Amino acid sequence: MEHAIEQNIHQVEERISRACRKAGRAPNEVQVILATKTVQPERILEAAKLGYTIVGENRIQEARRKIKQMGEHATELEWHYIGHMQSNKVNKVVPVVSMVQSIDRIKIVQKMTRRLKKVDKTMDILIQINTSGEDSKYGVRPAEATTFVEKVSEYERLNVKGLMTIGLFSNDWPKVRKGFAQLRQHRDAIAARNIAGVQMEHLSMGMTNDFELAIEEGATIVRIGRAIFGERDIPDSYYWPGIKGDSYHQEI
Repeated sequence: MEHAIEQNIHQVEERISRACRKAGRAPNEVQVILATKTVQPERILEAAKLGYTIVGENRIQEARRKIKQMGEHATELEWHYIGHMQSNKVNKVVPVVSMVQSIDRIKIVQKMTRRLKKVDKTMDILIQINTSGEDSKYGVRPAEATTFVEKVSEYERLNVKGLMTIGLFSNDWPKVRKGFAQLRQHRDAIAARNIAGVQMEHLSMGMTNDFELAIEEGATIVRIGRAIFGERDIPDSYYWPGIKGDSYHQEI
């Protein structure tokens, strides 16, 4: 199993390198986040031994369970929350992770701020944009992206570090690329406004099926699970309640 993960990581690294060469970028500009839903702690730690220590979890209950099982090894990892942020999960998410990549509602921003004040903590966040226009996906509408970022910037406990999107689930690669390019364009437009407290450092976009396109369009973070850990036994719909279908999540 360890060998399989190492081999898979090597293949992912080769894919990243090829995409970066094509885009005229350096591979070290791209950060891989392990998408670890359903992945057992020992397998996550095998990847961590190979230098992949940033973990993205979709469900906070699962993240907390894994952290407990890992014991002191959990502190060697950087935990990100990449699932849809629900109001009733905020109090559990805030103490555990260093970044939430899926902010798309002011209600969540307000509740996170209250919790962060109580625990005297700040939090890095990414704003999720629905670039595909699909009703089945969460995220701020592109036309409202700048206004939303401006509103969030008023909450001093939250550090806006960039944008996130989930690509269109399609084999129509020009359309998939268009969504990633759109996120980059919004990032550039927001950065040009020099909003106080906002740093457009990151574009989190691209998963197992499409991360090369995302890299070519400027991704600084790619979220990869299947390409490293293999197929999952549990349906993705278990991890994304309320979504119409679960096909696009199989990309991760």
